[in-house]
Amino acid sequence: MKDKSNLLNFSDIPIYIGLDVHKKDWSVTLYSDEFELKTFTQPPKPDVLAKYLCQHYPRGSYKAIYEAGFSGFWAQRELTKLGIDCIVIHPADVPTSDKEKRQKTDKMDSRKLSKVCKNEEVNGIYIPSEEHQEERNLLRVRQKIVRDKTRVKNRIKSYLMYQGIDTTSHEGKKWTKRSINYLKEIKLTTSSGTFALMTYIEELENLQKQADKIDLEIKELSKTDRYSENAKLLCSVPSIGITSAMILLTEIGDITRFKTFDDLCSFIGLVPNTHSSGENDRVGHMTKRGNQFLKSILVECAWVAVRKDPALLQYYKELTVRMNGNKAIIRITRRLLSRIRHVLLKKEKYKIGVLK
Repeated sequence: MKDKSNLLNFSDIPIYIGLDVHKKDWSVTLYSDEFELKTFTQPPKPDVLAKYLCQHYPRGSYKAIYEAGFSGFWAQRELTKLGIDCIVIHPADVPTSDKEKRQKTDKMDSRKLSKVCKNEEVNGIYIPSEEHQEERNLLRVRQKIVRDKTRVKNRIKSYLMYQGIDTTSHEGKKWTKRSINYLKEIKLTTSSGTFALMTYIEELENLQKQADKIDLEIKELSKTDRYSENAKLLCSVPSIGITSAMILLTEIGDITRFKTFDDLCSFIGLVPNTHSSGENDRVGHMTKRGNQFLKSILVECAWVAVRKDPALLQYYKELTVRMNGNKAIIRITRRLLSRIRHVLLKKEKYKIGVLK
């Protein structure tokens, strides 16, 4: 067998690989230009796949594909190091028949992906570097902690209302140290009730400490050579501070990878759903596909920018004549994004009051 394998030579012969990636195992389907070669299950290890390919299809041209998901991009990086050209695709881009939806199995998914790879029906998504991905994760962790803080605050207010205690002093952003100290002084009828309230307060304080540490780390990251220049430029945009600037930079990455402004809007999700059939042409709400984290930040910045930039305020007033404020702010967000793109591409500070 060893002598036989040494005689095999698949030079310049493409082998298409569909990977259905899971935590405990991978379903793998191999395709040639003519037909399916093999479908099997293996441990979730790139080196196992590379060893199999080298033994059965030595010196072949290997092309692999898998869907983006919980596993991130580590498998793509490892496969690339092992000489396998691998791309990651958006799950919603995979063509799926009604039969495949009703009879879904891991093997069928891997077969489907291998055909997609063979036919080159889908383009791969952007793969950030390991450094970029980890820096982006820092901002995403901050977002999760902010959400956890909001949940704990709501639990505290709900608990106090349930006990018949006034919570009007803790509405909105009035969670100061003074108000938290006031909460600590509340004594309920039993020690158990007081202990439950103190548990919530301690959780809130711990989350606040974590958020403060992350904010310091983000500030230090913004001073590095990778981000310092662009962060200063973005801070010249009304409504954008260090945190918002770093979210934009880490989520977008290299702004030059978007050839047009529409490509950037599509990545973020600032494009509407459309449906055109025959004489009917309907434009719907904003698409849910895109970077929802980045889109929410930009919309928040747009609401503030309208108040600080007279040109944006004038445009907003013109829009609200024919549409409601929520729809108008999406138009403002697109215009703000266009200016942010200009700032990053041209390396020019934002100019307030410019109409176009």
